[in-house]
Amino acid sequence: MGKKYGLIIGALVLFVIILLPTPDGLSVSGQRVLGILIFSVIIWMTEAVPYPVSSILIVSLMALLLGLSPNPAQPDKILGTTGALKFALSGFSTSALALVGGAMFIAVAMVKTKLDTRIALLILSKIGAKTNRVLIGVIAVGFILSFFVPSTTARVSCMVPIILGIIHSFGVSMKSRFAAVMMIAVAQADSIWNVGIKTAAAQNMIALSFIEKQLGYYISWGEWFIAAAPFAAIMSVALYFILLKMIPPETKEIKGGKEAVAKALNEMGPMSGDEKKLMGISLILLFLWATEKIVHPFDTTTTTLLAITIMLLPKIGIMDWKYVQNRVSWGTLMLFGTGISLGTTILATKAADWIASCIVNKFDLYAMTAFGILAVLSLFLIVIHLGFASATALSAAMIPIMISILQGASQVHTLNVIGMTMILQYVICFGFILPVNAPQNLVVFSTETVTARDFIRTGIPITIVAYLLILLLAGTYWKWLGIVL
Repeated sequence: MGKKYGLIIGALVLFVIILLPTPDGLSVSGQRVLGILIFSVIIWMTEAVPYPVSSILIVSLMALLLGLSPNPAQPDKILGTTGALKFALSGFSTSALALVGGAMFIAVAMVKTKLDTRIALLILSKIGAKTNRVLIGVIAVGFILSFFVPSTTARVSCMVPIILGIIHSFGVSMKSRFAAVMMIAVAQADSIWNVGIKTAAAQNMIALSFIEKQLGYYISWGEWFIAAAPFAAIMSVALYFILLKMIPPETKEIKGGKEAVAKALNEMGPMSGDEKKLMGISLILLFLWATEKIVHPFDTTTTTLLAITIMLLPKIGIMDWKYVQNRVSWGTLMLFGTGISLGTTILATKAADWIASCIVNKFDLYAMTAFGILAVLSLFLIVIHLGFASATALSAAMIPIMISILQGASQVHTLNVIGMTMILQYVICFGFILPVNAPQNLVVFSTETVTARDFIRTGIPITIVAYLLILLLAGTYWKWLGIVL
């Protein structure tokens, strides 16, 4: 029903918002961009149109509606469509967009060479056939691949056929608890390490782009890792125990399990030349990411683009443009750029400030401590995420508002706006509860080894533990690092 009528409902809501009197403290352009934001949220939540189509719709609406609005900088003049297009297309000229595009190229290279599959099988071959060890191996693979494959969907898509093959080789039913727990671990471990590693997920780039533009600070790969990796490491351990408790496998050991993995690895044969090249490039790139601002002055985007250049060079590289062009999700890249454009415009028209003041007054946020503000906003984002199928879309819609709230709070309390925005981005990565909360969940769900009930019964305790861990680290580790206060 929502998918069928989502576009109509979104259009009606947008039309009503435009016709309403402009509230005090909000400009006409701000009112219209909020209408476009709500329209966007409705069609994203209902999936009324494909995400690439939604991007074209949003850009067109911004050009038209903002073009006919007073210029935010000169209210006595109309902005015009030329000026409006500068807002609508602003997200497509950011370094974050280039980094996400580069990450997609790396993911394509991993799939082409099957290096990701080899890494996964090597890890699984070392752990034995006990079901709890296989679970540890699946979580470990999610951790390791997060460094080398900067795409959650690509990592999960790599792991799913491997785990299906293991299940089949073990002679275990696809409807068994063993199959369910392994598949859920694939999706949830990758979601957890989206938090731990800056380059692991596109939605992180959205938040980092807003932080750099609005707050004037560039967060390096190493700074993000130092802050976020302990959270992801602790959550990985928690994930292991929660899954074994909520969906205990039928048996403690699968006969022939280790042999099945060894057979799959043996069938791959020795490493190819392209695999060796990609491994070398990936390790050098990982070193450059980790030592950014320490050993060299090059940012993450620049080093990633240099790596992609080498991968595409004739003779030296491992793939050509013809191979890549049909395998990169250009629609996802369009959504990413549109999300940044929308968020930037919400900030530029002061619409984010107006929404922030409404939320602050509703919850009386500024009467709380910095810790209390973080607790309320984190819980708010967890609840809002239940209606979103894309963390990228959620980041685009919410991070600008979070920045405005925190900037206002910083006038009342001593708090680190940059650090707290980063922590709230961690929370946006929490797509644990429903299959529709993240693309990686849908990839796993499509195998029919797990049910929506399986996701819910494991996702709720994972989310509760993750939320409590956010609060614990905010009061201890992140406080010591100066990220919260």
